[in-house]
Amino acid sequence: MTSASLAERLDGLLFFPVTPFGPDGGLDLDVLRTHIRNGIDAGAAAVFVCCGTGEFHALDTEEFRLCVHTAVEEAGGRVPVVAGAGYGTALAVTYARIAEVAGADGLLAMPPYLVVPDQRGLLRHYAALADATSLDLIVYQRDNAVFEPETVVELARIPRIIGLKDGLGDLDLMQRIMSAVRTELPGRDFLYFNGLPTAELTCLAYRGIGVLLYSSAVFCFVPEIALAFHKALNSGDDETVNRLLDGFYRPLVELRRQGRGYAVSLVKAGVRLRGPDVGEVRPPLSEPSPAHIKALAELIEHGLALPAAD
Repeated sequence: MTSASLAERLDGLLFFPVTPFGPDGGLDLDVLRTHIRNGIDAGAAAVFVCCGTGEFHALDTEEFRLCVHTAVEEAGGRVPVVAGAGYGTALAVTYARIAEVAGADGLLAMPPYLVVPDQRGLLRHYAALADATSLDLIVYQRDNAVFEPETVVELARIPRIIGLKDGLGDLDLMQRIMSAVRTELPGRDFLYFNGLPTAELTCLAYRGIGVLLYSSAVFCFVPEIALAFHKALNSGDDETVNRLLDGFYRPLVELRRQGRGYAVSLVKAGVRLRGPDVGEVRPPLSEPSPAHIKALAELIEHGLALPAAD
């Protein structure tokens, strides 16, 4: 086991595994173990279990506990395990405490359920969640949880809140947030993540404002492409970056845009195409059409040849 902090360990590709379901619709923990083991062996720097790609919304508390426990066991301390926590404050706290008991190293705090809070309400929510466990916390900005720079400064004053994952894509807002935290809290090591769906498509833009960490759904089903992109991005090999963007990531995003919920269901289909069989998504999501799965298979085959291209 390492003594390094969670923030120090989040340096590399962040793996957001899907949650496998069997033919009866129940959890398949054996397949989850295989999926997580494959990701870690491929080079994942961290495992973010039961988050958006992992269908957090579709899991009850016992299923959540089992998934987090399985991820922690399989990781065995090799990489940190971060668990999702969401809904209203009371339920988010419940999930956070379950994750802590199950051995998670940290939490990704999803937006509150349904309501559209003001800034004071958001601050109260995440402060309460940070106070509920001893785990470090990353706040996920998206949907109904959008922060003014001053609010992020107040969040960053809370020691257990270590970073902000941006799923909104407003770079003007992100630049103002980062500037405000630097100005008001000099010396504070606060992490920023690009959390947009298929984050690689916007990595060059985020790199331009100093955001280097990102979540990779593509890593779930084609880690070879995700790792090649990550290496090229961090070495300044923009020729390879652009080849992968043009030949794989942009077409993938165009395919993803053809169906609601494809940010999850298309990823799960990709995992099934390359193994293991992680089953289908749970309602209210639905499966991609056969034509779209065929298009995904063809895109994967094409994409795998791109990193080695001259």
